[in-house]
Amino acid sequence: MAIATENLIADLQSTFGTALSNFEQPYGLLTFQTNKDSIIPVLKYLNENETYRFRFLTDVCAVHYPTTKELAVIYHVQSMENNFRLRIKVFIPESNPKIPTATVLYESANWQERETYDFYGVIFEGHPNLVRILNVDDMVAFPMRKEHPLEDPNRIDKNDTYFGR
Repeated sequence: MAIATENLIADLQSTFGTALSNFEQPYGLLTFQTNKDSIIPVLKYLNENETYRFRFLTDVCAVHYPTTKELAVIYHVQSMENNFRLRIKVFIPESNPKIPTATVLYESANWQERETYDFYGVIFEGHPNLVRILNVDDMVAFPMRKEHPLEDPNRIDKNDTYFGR
């Protein structure tokens, strides 16, 4: 059975009310926003609902917005039976980047959340093993945050005069 986008939006709005917002479809991918307190109930509803069956977590990632001092944690879930994907965004402050773990619903969230923690510093509360996965363990920075200059100004090999500029 195919999922009608309008019916899914109406069902989600009636179930979660104002906890969901900003419904849009960029490039045909249904996208909406929720808050960190609602993300697990929303994912659980989508996963356990026999009509929708969003049982595959394709991706968990993040985006840093330094001008608003926020991090967006983004979830992509898919219903294989219905051939339907959607994107869910949760904005959290960079000063307190905590959000509940999705490993309670999707085992595949384990490594995806570890990678998001490793690069953006998002703390997934309740995660069974939230440690760095790709960077060195004693690293104190989060390299994908836009907090540092792209190049080290102290490096002499990056001097423009060496390149005729």
